[in-house]
Amino acid sequence: MQVMQIIPDYNSSYAPLSRGVIASYLNIIKLNEKKLNSIDRNILKDLSVEFEYEMTGTLIKQNKLFSKNGVDNIFNNDKEKYLYFATDSGNTFFSKLDINFSQRGSSGDSLLNNSLLLGQFGLEFRGTLYDQVAYFLDLDFGAIFGNDSSDIAFASKTDNLLLGNYNFSQDMNNFNTFEGYLRYQTESNWLSLMFGRSKFISGLGYIDKLFLSENSYPFDFGKLGINYKAVNYTFAYGSIQGDSAEVYPVYTGVPLSAKNIATHSLNINFSNAFKLGLWETVIISQQPFSFTYLNPISFLTSADLGSGDEQTTKNNTLLGIEMEIIPVRNFSIQASLIVDDLTFGTLGKNDSLNENKYGWQFGTFWNTPYNADLIFEYTHLDPFVYSHRSNKSTYTNKGVPLGHSLPPNSDEIAARINYRFTNRIGVDLTYRFQRSGQGILLDSAGNLLANYGGDINFGLGDAYLRTNGFLDGMRFNRSIITAEVYWEPVNQFIIEGKFENRVTSDLQNNSSVSDFFYFANVFMGF
Repeated sequence: MQVMQIIPDYNSSYAPLSRGVIASYLNIIKLNEKKLNSIDRNILKDLSVEFEYEMTGTLIKQNKLFSKNGVDNIFNNDKEKYLYFATDSGNTFFSKLDINFSQRGSSGDSLLNNSLLLGQFGLEFRGTLYDQVAYFLDLDFGAIFGNDSSDIAFASKTDNLLLGNYNFSQDMNNFNTFEGYLRYQTESNWLSLMFGRSKFISGLGYIDKLFLSENSYPFDFGKLGINYKAVNYTFAYGSIQGDSAEVYPVYTGVPLSAKNIATHSLNINFSNAFKLGLWETVIISQQPFSFTYLNPISFLTSADLGSGDEQTTKNNTLLGIEMEIIPVRNFSIQASLIVDDLTFGTLGKNDSLNENKYGWQFGTFWNTPYNADLIFEYTHLDPFVYSHRSNKSTYTNKGVPLGHSLPPNSDEIAARINYRFTNRIGVDLTYRFQRSGQGILLDSAGNLLANYGGDINFGLGDAYLRTNGFLDGMRFNRSIITAEVYWEPVNQFIIEGKFENRVTSDLQNNSSVSDFFYFANVFMGF
């Protein structure tokens, strides 16, 4: 709807959005309903049911399970189902029960043969207090049907939400997770405050984002948001988790006592056709809490260098700039740049002396007239981007990258088509071609001679062994084909699947491995 210029002020670099903001966009789309095709009109109809209260203040299309006709409406396509809800003068309460079963499996040279069935049920509670405070809590409890360690390791390797869930791999029988927060906003939404645990997304990437991506595992944070006309500013300070010991055994260091993240982002909509974003973050290790990074009006890189710490390089600072242009209706272009550990003194010097590491990305998005979106994106990451001299300050949470899923010292060409057969049936096809340089070199005594900067969890040597160029080291190419299908036969009853084939070529040894894995999920909500 943004590239169709129906909601031109929407900025995809900022998420999640409140239900009230989403409803305001839906109301604008509803006023422009004549510009939509039949499938988009049906999508709008479905969303108008889900966000009915926020859009109109009515509850006509909402169904309570524990009511006179509640059970009869479980399979009603025109009702949003809840366990219970109540509203009273700006105070609301909604509760849902979610049940889903997922089957996943693999075959191939490195993943081998695996099969695992998971069952999960969740309770969701949300609502508002006096129209200014929102609350949300999603509790999920899971059971593992089968306790083969190789199956569980496979599931963790191919699903970041399971990889970051430590009790999934440790318990091997049950697991649980939650997201929840409190959010306050002023009446006109010029100021908002949010505290809790959630995913936090920032960046314009259409397939994957350089700054804070959907790959990341949810973490706890406090966030301040300011909105004034075409300007949006956010500041967040959060707690993330990392490794307790160095990856490279010779350099063990001190166990990790704390790992935090502070981030600022400023998004400006200069016009309907041009948007600009500025972003910065710092990963802070071994400091449980610091007011140095809690100032919402500051330059984090300068704050880190001026902290008075003798080892200011122990923290990992990143800067970013991005822009989006919509030259014509239904077509957009985005470009993003990230600088890891900005050092002004070495800017412009050759690769071996320049301590600045760069990642960049550009992409296009075309909303075609045939119910399909065509997306192209190129991403480049220098050696050591996202990693750090100590793995305690890597740009990760629970071993999961906070940014792009691509490893450092790599690039990727990605293309995707999102096709909608109906408002309830869709398929996404994605092709990725990646090139990577990996590995380290040791002498006979075990001393580090070279690190090619291809491991996000091992950045040792980036300050004094930076003689390698892009894609130096052990060369690997990956071709990845992914198909994702979605079918919602009845509102809140969803069947979805993901199928991926990955071929990894070792150019040094002239060999390759091929792996296939699938994921199928049945979801029921009421």
